[in-house]
Amino acid sequence: MRICDFPAISASDFALTDLPFIQSAENNKEPIARILRDVFRDVRNALEIGSGTAQHAVHFGKCLPHLTWQTSDLAENLDGIRRRLAAEATGNVLPPVALDVAHHPWPVGKFDAIFSANILHILSWPDVEHLFRGVGDHHLQGGLLSIYGPFKYRGTFTSESNARFDAWLKAQDAASGIRDFEAVDALARAQGLKLLDDYPMPANNQLLLWRRVSLAIDGEKAS
Repeated sequence: MRICDFPAISASDFALTDLPFIQSAENNKEPIARILRDVFRDVRNALEIGSGTAQHAVHFGKCLPHLTWQTSDLAENLDGIRRRLAAEATGNVLPPVALDVAHHPWPVGKFDAIFSANILHILSWPDVEHLFRGVGDHHLQGGLLSIYGPFKYRGTFTSESNARFDAWLKAQDAASGIRDFEAVDALARAQGLKLLDDYPMPANNQLLLWRRVSLAIDGEKAS
């Protein structure tokens, strides 16, 4: 068993703690890690946008001991991240910084990898544009961008369950929703990113991987 091949646990395991917990993050952390072990093998410093419960950060820190993992989220979510890191994280996972993707410049340096999971369908589309602007500003040349979550392709959902999820999201917030891959890839290309792979993942999700191959295209940054 490798250091990060731990069995998935359930919310009941955290019933007596006050650590934030999302079951889907527990379920998908190892399928994502299997890919990141390979594609992030030469990465030295990575930024996670929207660390949430920090379940991914803790797991990836153990799986990828060769790199430094910088956590981040909105200011109101930082306390839960700090508590989980204090309880479980390895030393290569750094305390979170307050980061709102729409507030530029971001309060971080440059990274050779940026990762985000299950964020794009929560953000409004203008904030998705801001996220990619920030990626362009804080990515080193040759850096990798990896984004996990559900997507539509040519306007079509990949499953009926994703269509239902999209309807539920829009009922909570009309500005949210599952994004079109082609529109997201266009934002990435505008920041000088080239798609390397699109990995199908469990539960009708994808893991998209881009590499920074050039500077952002003039005039295509979010305002």
